[in-house]
Amino acid sequence: MALAPFKGRREDDRLLTGQGRFTADWNFPRQLYGHFLRSDRAHARIVSMRTAEALSSPGVVGVFTGEDVKHFKTPPPQVKYPIKVPRRDILARERVRYVGQEIALVVAESAAAAQDAAEKIEVEFEDLPVVVEGAAALAAGSPQLHEDVPGNLAATYEYGNEQAAADAFARAAHVTRLRLESTRVSGTPMEPKACVAAYDAASDSYDVYASSQGLSMMMPNFVAITGVPAERIRLHARDVGGGFGIRSQAYPEYIALMHAAKVLGRPVKWVGSRFETIVSDHHGRAIELSGELALDRDGRFLGLRVHWICNMGAHLSQAGPIINAVNPSTHAINAYRIPALFGRHQLVLTNTTSVTAYRGAGRPGVSYLVERLVDEAARELGIDPLELRRRNLIPKEAFPYRTPVGSTYDSGDPPGQLEAAVRHSDWKGFQNRRRESERRGLLRGIGCAMFIEPSGGGHAPQEQAAIKFGESGNAVLHVLSGPSGQAHETVFPRIVAEVFGIPEERIALHASDPLGPALIGGGTVGSRSLMSHGGALYATAQEVVKKGLDLAAKELEVSKVDLEFSNGKYRIKGTDRAVAFSEIAKRYGNALDTQGGIATPIAFPGGAHVCEVEIDPDTGVVEIASYVAVDDSGRVMNHTLVEGQLHGGIVQGIGQALAEHCVYDASGQLLTGSFMDYAMPRSDMLRDVKLFDHSVPSPSNPLGVKGAGEAGTTGAIPAVANAVMDALRPLGIHHLDFPFSPDRIWRAIATARRAWGCASSSSSPRRAP
Repeated sequence: MALAPFKGRREDDRLLTGQGRFTADWNFPRQLYGHFLRSDRAHARIVSMRTAEALSSPGVVGVFTGEDVKHFKTPPPQVKYPIKVPRRDILARERVRYVGQEIALVVAESAAAAQDAAEKIEVEFEDLPVVVEGAAALAAGSPQLHEDVPGNLAATYEYGNEQAAADAFARAAHVTRLRLESTRVSGTPMEPKACVAAYDAASDSYDVYASSQGLSMMMPNFVAITGVPAERIRLHARDVGGGFGIRSQAYPEYIALMHAAKVLGRPVKWVGSRFETIVSDHHGRAIELSGELALDRDGRFLGLRVHWICNMGAHLSQAGPIINAVNPSTHAINAYRIPALFGRHQLVLTNTTSVTAYRGAGRPGVSYLVERLVDEAARELGIDPLELRRRNLIPKEAFPYRTPVGSTYDSGDPPGQLEAAVRHSDWKGFQNRRRESERRGLLRGIGCAMFIEPSGGGHAPQEQAAIKFGESGNAVLHVLSGPSGQAHETVFPRIVAEVFGIPEERIALHASDPLGPALIGGGTVGSRSLMSHGGALYATAQEVVKKGLDLAAKELEVSKVDLEFSNGKYRIKGTDRAVAFSEIAKRYGNALDTQGGIATPIAFPGGAHVCEVEIDPDTGVVEIASYVAVDDSGRVMNHTLVEGQLHGGIVQGIGQALAEHCVYDASGQLLTGSFMDYAMPRSDMLRDVKLFDHSVPSPSNPLGVKGAGEAGTTGAIPAVANAVMDALRPLGIHHLDFPFSPDRIWRAIATARRAWGCASSSSSPRRAP
């Protein structure tokens, strides 16, 4: 199915003219305002709390503490493997376990009055020992965060065959070992965390306005925590200023605001500051990665062993146990034929903010570790890194390819992607470009990264959609997606319009509509929307067309077996007598209403990315000289939008590699709580990017598409890492952890120069002897 020429995004007129409606834009009569008092220490007992002065402050109508909300529950895990889930208080009781944890909610007639009053709350703490690193939290004698999680180990997830892997390593001619850190990062969406909660006593129901990546992502959380049935909670998210994985569950603030709204009988609004967003929004990554790659004498991969220590923060997020264990297991071998695999992932609790899905959701950890292992193996064996990849990539004819853990890569062509990336990046001309950089006193490196990653899936076995018609014959589409910039309002109506043969302007999308029909399915996570929501709409639209056959037969006074449908018309076979679908829809309206769906699809996109960097050895500044990405996104239905997704993902991957880092000191204080300290990716980081399509349609869904939202990040992180290490390798530097900041790069170069006697003031990027 190919869509008509792209006319631009339907959403843009609204969003670019200030007509968008984000959480902070919702206001209601008699509305109150909330402010949260947060912990200023990482681990302490709450000895006492005095709130009287705050409660008597001007404009204050309520102060809520942990005792007021202790009846709320902790949601059960969404994974099937054994895991210990510690209680998570809505407002802290007895102990605080990370800086930024919510302690009290002050509600007042204005936001300023609530904030002023919160500063008058007096809390007496008894400080407790702190642990912020995952490996340290596992050590004997480390501070214990929760009595019911001994040793701070929430879970150990294992996959593959340990004995088969051991046998492969026993017969290996060479083993490459590597330890890496996938640094903790903040999602930092443009829209800060915010919520408005309103309670209706007559119906004993709630309206909650908050950013969301889909109604079905958050609703189970609300129900499990509050005990309120789903039919009495209406979640509203008109426009969402960024998701990236961190807007997929009910945060404690939302529950506290619901409670306050019910007790006070008035809507309560809270808009977090940027600091609150960074300190309390769930973080991403924070993984200590270890890997071993076994090779035979010909450089063929025999086995892979991986060990992840996943720093989950003080509590388990909804998605954390999935993306740090289940997701990586499905593609742990990346794009290579590796017959033996064993993985062990430890999920560890520390005195830090919880970790959840962040663009890539576990996938970048796989590609980063495996692609760095491949490059290191090539260096150690003296084999060209491209040649080593060619020897081991899964060939196109081997798809569908079953991995050692039983997951199946549906389709792909990794060797073709690699050759295309080599050609488009002019890999053969790199040495000439390196010499030119050296003449300017700069280091230059090139790096390649292959990847295959899962997309789609979810907890529900089916993805449903509904199509409803009004008296005008216009259609309204209902799905459970939660768009935050992906252009769903543009793409989904166009898919259905092509099926019906009517103008797309006559079709509107209502995504995750709280007043819409009850649907089964998932939200906008895991690069799943087009294959799942789009696929469900396509299948449902086909059912609508079939339903219309009876109505068209009635209009034309023939049997429906005598009709055929094409180009928007029901036509009597072999004649020119016809009736347009638009006429049927206008005459019969809701008689065409249909709810349908598809089995929840999973597909495995992939790609080959090549990055070139230049490094100034005197400043440590890394510049992306060029970037080429060849991607398999399945059938591409809109190149402009897919390229936008890939471009954004690449920039976020570069951001993690070069700049972003949530830093805690030994006492658990967050040192990067504002944009003065937390380095965000900038537009000038990626000036020259070339994107190419090398796709193989997926058989998993009716559109043949694969995910594209996270592929850029999954490919960029290892590509940039390999390029930087290639630039530094002539100086004898073979290992460096993220972020590749100017300071970290400069110090590594200075240390290498001292090690082999080069004057640190020299501007020449001389090679190690």
